Amino acid sequence: MIMNRIFAKGSIALFAASVALGAQAQEKSLVNTSKSPYAKLQSVNMDEVTWTDGFWADRFKVARESMVPNMWRIYNDAEISHAFKNFQIAAGLDTGSHKGPSFHDGDYYKTLEAVASMYAATRDKRLDEMMDKAIAVIAKSQREDGYIYTKAMIDQRKTGEKNQFQDRLSFEAYNIGHLMTAACVHYRATGKTNLMNVAKKATDYLYRFYKQASPTLARNAICPSHYMGTVEMYRTTRDPRYLELAKNLIDIKGKINDGTDDNQDRIPFREQKKAMGHAVRANYLYAGVADVYAETGDETLINTLNLMWDDVTSHKMYITGGCGSLYDGVSPDGTSYNPTEVQKIHQAFGRDYQLPNHTAHNETCANIGNVLWNWRMLQLSGEAKYADVMELALYNSVLSGISLDGKNFLYTNPLAFSDELPFKQRWSKDRVPYIGLSNCCPPNVVRTIAQIASYAYSVSDKGLWLHLYGGNKLSTKLKDGSKLSLTQETGYPWNGNINLTIKETSAKPYSLFLRIPGWASSAKVLVNGKAVDAAVKPGSYAELNRKWKKGDKVELVLPMEAKLVEANPLVEETRNQVAVKRGPVVYCLESQDLPNLDITNVVVPATISLQPKPITIDGAQVMSLEGVAKSVEPKDWKNTLYREVSTADKTTSIRLIPYFAWGNRGHAEMSVWLPVSR
Repeated sequence: MIMNRIFAKGSIALFAASVALGAQAQEKSLVNTSKSPYAKLQSVNMDEVTWTDGFWADRFKVARESMVPNMWRIYNDAEISHAFKNFQIAAGLDTGSHKGPSFHDGDYYKTLEAVASMYAATRDKRLDEMMDKAIAVIAKSQREDGYIYTKAMIDQRKTGEKNQFQDRLSFEAYNIGHLMTAACVHYRATGKTNLMNVAKKATDYLYRFYKQASPTLARNAICPSHYMGTVEMYRTTRDPRYLELAKNLIDIKGKINDGTDDNQDRIPFREQKKAMGHAVRANYLYAGVADVYAETGDETLINTLNLMWDDVTSHKMYITGGCGSLYDGVSPDGTSYNPTEVQKIHQAFGRDYQLPNHTAHNETCANIGNVLWNWRMLQLSGEAKYADVMELALYNSVLSGISLDGKNFLYTNPLAFSDELPFKQRWSKDRVPYIGLSNCCPPNVVRTIAQIASYAYSVSDKGLWLHLYGGNKLSTKLKDGSKLSLTQETGYPWNGNINLTIKETSAKPYSLFLRIPGWASSAKVLVNGKAVDAAVKPGSYAELNRKWKKGDKVELVLPMEAKLVEANPLVEETRNQVAVKRGPVVYCLESQDLPNLDITNVVVPATISLQPKPITIDGAQVMSLEGVAKSVEPKDWKNTLYREVSTADKTTSIRLIPYFAWGNRGHAEMSVWLPVSR
């Protein structure tokens, strides 16, 4: 008990010193790698990028005016979510029972993080006041020993017991992980420690718990958001116990006899060779392990992460960046002759190349996990391939999870939908305002969109790195402390011209690193109107090193033609079919644009010419693609399995829309992959 008090006092002293020093350059970033010895890049601060116009400015405007206020309303309305009411009951401010899923606390913390991120960008005092009122209740609900989990605490107020982590399906650590992350973002955005104090007590509790718990009891922690959260707490407070905790969390995985791929602990992490099991939990785990590597340089961790990344991107990821192909799968691969070894896995990665379309799961949280993981791999390495995957997921399988007006949501993100499916799928394929059984995705996608600016730039010892393109203003500092500000003007992703103007700069030479996407086969870079002699290769960063001066202009020109893409022939569901990509955006054919035909009647010529045309869908301007395809006569397939082939001998005009925009014009059928004639 005395030792616990000593630890607590030491932790408070460390944090007090951190606060006294104030947040230095890059220490107010979303993921703070400013002092991470094995991270090549450091994020800019959350308030240093302002969207001005174009795609992400439009999405951010919807986030500010609709997404964030709507999510806050939902999670503070007891008639809808009961999440905040649970905190009030746990705090003794109200009476009643816990309602909602066991991860409701985590949903509330994600919502709080979205509000904090919005405050960092807008300095809207109303947001600060809202958060303070909520944080006061959360703090009051916390047990004296730091434990915080409303589902258990409400019961404990009635029984007097203080048991925890007794259920293998418990989301206690998951919830606390999102508390940690929200607290770090809140502190960096506001400078206040009220939520950080709650998170510190909870992290101290976890540290003590994992010191004493058996491996079997310690594995009772579903979905490892606390790996990322624990490392971010270490980065904020510099308390070495928190990094020790993060390393221990990895070490204990697989140290039990009855682990599961559903919880990523059947095989010790360092021994894993393939990405298996629950896609959300896997991607969150990989992101957290990447954080631990950034602080420790443990080669056994990065070796496994590289294996997982190669496996996911080469065998298991959808063209949209989506992850988790199966509603329910089996692991390990269902091939054992001992049935007790074969495990049912929810939201499973599946086998290599097992990528169905109509029944694709692709939970929005898994796709966001893909972003979190690849962002951290990018910070470690500075390799453009990670930014390519991050951008792919953001524009497609993340944005598809929310309606264009920011008020309705998808849990799963299939690549095709048909009303003719002879069975009902588990989750709605029409976006809904609240996903009653599991509303984890809506606050997750809202916080992600509120934070997009934090993924746009990084700095390193060599200079400034540009990852995501969009109209914005940047005002930051380089690693040596010198000021740098610039403006970016672009119509990206609808237009491939990106124009930078230096507004304030260091007197010393430094580099600008411009990401050349892997799909950009003929990109060009100009400085002050003249082509530069720099390596401009797809899937890399073009380095421009010079002594910059105010008024210098940099132009990056990316080819934006529509391309037909085919999958590996081992992907059975898409054999002899093509998808359409233009820049980072994947397109689909939607039934609203085929009033007289079924989507299955359309055949795309391999030589099709697709022309961009701006259209407006539910108030949002997007770029459609129009062209002439072939079609076959409609057929009645009811109760028919096989029939003779018909020739596609007619022509029909088609319009493709961005995949993320499907379902925003009412109930619709849709397909990303279409038959091709060569």
